Amino acid sequence: MKRLSTKTLHEGKHVDFLAKRYRRADGSEVEREVIEHPGSVAVLAHDEEFAYLVAQPREAVEEDELLEIPAGTLDVEGEDELECAKRELAEEAELRAEHWALLHVVYPSPGFLSEKVTIFEATGLSPASGERDEDEEIEIVRLPLAEIEQALPDIRDATTVIALLRLKEKLEG
Repeated sequence: MKRLSTKTLHEGKHVDFLAKRYRRADGSEVEREVIEHPGSVAVLAHDEEFAYLVAQPREAVEEDELLEIPAGTLDVEGEDELECAKRELAEEAELRAEHWALLHVVYPSPGFLSEKVTIFEATGLSPASGERDEDEEIEIVRLPLAEIEQALPDIRDATTVIALLRLKEKLEG
């Protein structure tokens, strides 16, 4: 497909709202309203016993304690995905990891959101400290690996579900 035009409808602090016009391979043209997002990372940190998650309020979905793997937006100039993942793991879960691997890349809502989430697996964990955003309320949750299957029905964050399913598959394989 070929993008024909882009019109900014609203510039936000973290995302922009755009109208984009495209020509598809068959020659038809469509216009889509798109939330332009810089991208984000998520980190499935685990050791031999636990996966490390965080519970935090998510006002956009009106949840007081949404359970998620540590994650964050690519919002630091010049920072790549892995650097962002390392920073977010330290800030949110107070951990650092010796070993990093790409686990999966997903588009959480590709019908209207440009966000690409790069999910990393982090192992060889040790304590770390990072500076949380002043408005973050985060509780670190250690999920026993043996309880992943029982926990999955209660987890509503899609990136976390994908990461935990991938880990479960790996542990069973």
